Amino acid sequence: MSGVRHPLLTIAPAKLRPTQLTVGKAEVAAKRAGWEKLGKKKRQELLASHCFPGVLGPKHRVYIVDHHHLGLALLEEGVKSVPVMIQRDFSWLEPPVFWHTMEFNRWAHPYDQHGNRTDYDAIPTSLTEMADDPYRTLAARVRMAGGCAKDAIPFAEFLWADFYRRNLKLPGGKVTAKALQQALLFAHSHDTAYLPGWSGTIE
Repeated sequence: MSGVRHPLLTIAPAKLRPTQLTVGKAEVAAKRAGWEKLGKKKRQELLASHCFPGVLGPKHRVYIVDHHHLGLALLEEGVKSVPVMIQRDFSWLEPPVFWHTMEFNRWAHPYDQHGNRTDYDAIPTSLTEMADDPYRTLAARVRMAGGCAKDAIPFAEFLWADFYRRNLKLPGGKVTAKALQQALLFAHSHDTAYLPGWSGTIE
């Protein structure tokens, strides 16, 4: 039945369905590099502390609603299984109703690497099919450098990415030190005061 909370599941990363179209591939690479440095015990601790929040969708497929970068990194690293906590069971819904419900709950983000709205059918069926959005990487780097605070609002960094997409060029789609410096200046300006996690101006 709908709304019943499910126990923790163990799922192969290859079977996880994304709820967004893009990731920052540079961030995925960084997570892979971090994983490779960990010993067996540390890897187990990381998996235990990063339970994937998921929703059961049509045909009982598991859709993750966060940790897409980590999920793709673990898939590319050959990890056999990850823990998923099911938030809701929407498996009984028809696909159009399922996706409308997911977006209403802020559990789906149907926007492409150019920031354009897409049809739900454009959302990939595998983590490996997500497109690279370098501005998503830039937004993450700004947050990690203290430019803004991590916000609980779903898809908050996509809003930052869209701002930078409109206001800052990334030659060759690369996040350079110069681009990050410019982005940090923007992050502490009044131009970004409407964005989640804005931390104010620097006097």
